[in-house]
Amino acid sequence: MTVVERGRRVAFCTLGCKVNQYDTEQMMTLFRRAGYTIVDFDQEADIYVINTCTVTGRGAAKSRQMIRNAIRRSPMSVVAVTGCYTQTAPDEVAAIPGVNLIVGHQDRHRIVELCEEAMRREVPIRAVNNIWQAREFEEIPIDTFSQATRAVVKIQEGCNVFCTFCIIPYARGKPRSRDPESVLAEVERLAAQGYREVVLTGIHVGSYGKDVRYRFTLEELMERVAEVPGIERVRLSSIEPRHVTDRLIDLMANHPKICRHLHLSLQSGSETVLRRMKRPYTAREFREKVERIRSVMPDCGLTTDIIVGFPGETEAEHRESMAFVREMAFSRIHVFPFSPRQGTPAATMPDQVPKAVKEARVREMIALGDELQRQFHSRFLGQTLLVLAEEEADTEEGWLEGYTHNYIRVRFRAGDELRNTLVPVRLTELADDVVVGEMAGRAIGSTRPDRERIWLPVVGV
Repeated sequence: MTVVERGRRVAFCTLGCKVNQYDTEQMMTLFRRAGYTIVDFDQEADIYVINTCTVTGRGAAKSRQMIRNAIRRSPMSVVAVTGCYTQTAPDEVAAIPGVNLIVGHQDRHRIVELCEEAMRREVPIRAVNNIWQAREFEEIPIDTFSQATRAVVKIQEGCNVFCTFCIIPYARGKPRSRDPESVLAEVERLAAQGYREVVLTGIHVGSYGKDVRYRFTLEELMERVAEVPGIERVRLSSIEPRHVTDRLIDLMANHPKICRHLHLSLQSGSETVLRRMKRPYTAREFREKVERIRSVMPDCGLTTDIIVGFPGETEAEHRESMAFVREMAFSRIHVFPFSPRQGTPAATMPDQVPKAVKEARVREMIALGDELQRQFHSRFLGQTLLVLAEEEADTEEGWLEGYTHNYIRVRFRAGDELRNTLVPVRLTELADDVVVGEMAGRAIGSTRPDRERIWLPVVGV
């Protein structure tokens, strides 16, 4: 039976970060161009594509779970597995009975061809190459973005920092920047689709333009993206403090379309733990950067990642990290227990912290993060901020939710016709992890054209 006779249906599941979400959009674009229909992951499909994560042990476990779910649901369909887990542990993926195709990070442009070949073969196909040989950004321009009002645009791939806990350089290879003209062309297509905000993302986004081929700075790229007609907001994904230059800070402070929000991945507030992690900064340097940012933009939202229970972390180091996090007054914290990843130096370090201790420290850090988030949100009560209305609130009908420029999630009463508009909202009260508000003026813009809506699961790890 040919693909055409079978109906040409493909379903996707994405685990992990915004970069993975973008990579899935690339593959969806290729399948659409080949005549396939994208269907919900819980529906019957000829091909199931699972885009995996391996940043933590939990991410790898969830990846295996979603692979097995697809195999059980439709044992006669092709199950294709790609992403960071396949790149770093292809043998583990191949050991799962029912996997038909394993694709690494260099062959996503062949995903349709490989899936159709897998339909004709009884033996699984493995297309995982040496990622260290990759020297060019893999160009697979997307036509649209399936789910959110905000569109993610990948501008960079790879990392060569080699923190002792991190598996990602082994999964993604060396840094490669995307041609700025390709970025701008994609943003123009997304703006034509009606998107008003783009998030520039990458594995090590601050290194954009620093490789040999493209002498084009991140700040120059952001300015040019902000000039694209129809784009009202430009936001950055995670960036290291050393890449937050004075020029970037001034650009964020003075350009009306650049969001005043930075995700600075701290990982630990303990100087000694940071050294064991081989992070490229000290706590003192991090503090100085935050002070510089806040001296220019006191309303800037600063979010971060924290790892607790790193090997050898003492109670005193944990307390030091807690105190530093409180001092930095982050607006939101993502907290992770240390997860040993095979092949990284930290996996074999002595004095691994017991699971129960890690869990207790995670709870403490999360509680601190909740407290700091409430404090940050409280500063803006009574103020009117522009909110990009993204989706209906899942609490009750007649409410929309979206983000302010400094990444406060806001819920307000409004109809769906205001989705994808910038709405002036006066913030009135705190409610869990959102702020409730009320419209305080006319919305700016109009909703984007209707497009097919599918259930594209994005599984957090």
